[in-house]
Amino acid sequence: MTMRNIGLSIYPDHSNEQEDEQYLLLGEKYGYTRIFMSMLEAKDVEATKKKFQHIIKFGNKHGFSTTLDVSPRIFKQLGASYTDLSFFEELGASAIRLDEGFDGMTEAALSYNPEHMIIELNMSNNTGYLDNILSYEANEPFIYGCHNFYPQVGCGLDDDFFIECSKNFKKHGIHTAAFVSSQCGTHGPWDVNDGLPTRESDRYLPVEVQAKSLFMSNLIDDVIIGNSYASESELRSLSELDRYKLTLDVEMVKDISEVEQKILLTENHFRRGDSNSLVARSTQPRVKYHDDNPAHDNDCEFEVGDILICNDDFGVYKNELQVVLQPHSDKRKNKVGAIKADELSLLKYLRPWTKFNFESK
Repeated sequence: MTMRNIGLSIYPDHSNEQEDEQYLLLGEKYGYTRIFMSMLEAKDVEATKKKFQHIIKFGNKHGFSTTLDVSPRIFKQLGASYTDLSFFEELGASAIRLDEGFDGMTEAALSYNPEHMIIELNMSNNTGYLDNILSYEANEPFIYGCHNFYPQVGCGLDDDFFIECSKNFKKHGIHTAAFVSSQCGTHGPWDVNDGLPTRESDRYLPVEVQAKSLFMSNLIDDVIIGNSYASESELRSLSELDRYKLTLDVEMVKDISEVEQKILLTENHFRRGDSNSLVARSTQPRVKYHDDNPAHDNDCEFEVGDILICNDDFGVYKNELQVVLQPHSDKRKNKVGAIKADELSLLKYLRPWTKFNFESK
């Protein structure tokens, strides 16, 4: 079973050791287990080796595994070889990510490296790249995938293209990763940093909302914060989200009743399999709860993302919960809350039989 992890990024060429160490300790506190580092801008081999080795080994002591982003130019510059990854092993890294591809045969050969390092491939191209590598009988357990991030605003992947690229890897059962962007981080590998997400649609969203969407796509296993340093509140929020079930943040109405609040916040909901385009229905609460439910907040037009619970005037449907997918009016339904605006894009993951929960912060 492929488990889902969260990670941080550190850029030793643009930071200092003390700040990096404190950041990793904070990440350890909140359960982060991956580190991404870019070596694409390395210039001085000895200085690079010293800086990277120190922080990687510090991370290893605190439960992290590190992936180093490399390219053919960097291999040559560092004196490393495609048949000898001992340079990266000496640094303490667990994986290398190939920002640029080779010929397929080379990647396949790399996957059998005696250092047992993971070979991460660039996922952000919709080509037959992975199929070509696998055709050379690559060592699949050591082949991972990781998307790019995009420092320049407007240049992140479109959602549809992201899905196409990611499916190329998931259809083979390859472990995958993508980047989200901190709204506080100012460090990246380059001198332009408009945030560092994989998808353009994520760039200005709260970090936990970006991560929810990536996890709920069922295409991404690991989510990495691309820029540093994320704030402690961002680290906490991302660490607390459910990586396996859709959880929607809701603002409750003032007049919500006790039974409605129980239905909303304590029940494990799932959308009926016989779905429709008007609402996503969670019907089990009407079976469990027979409490009276007087009408309130029911004389307005309901908007997309509103949460409704059927009131006493709806007969057998009383206490059924619904999530509005199309605007409509019906006085037999009470509005009990609304999904926060930043999370409305998550409604596309309310597929038939999807399990979901609500939380109110």
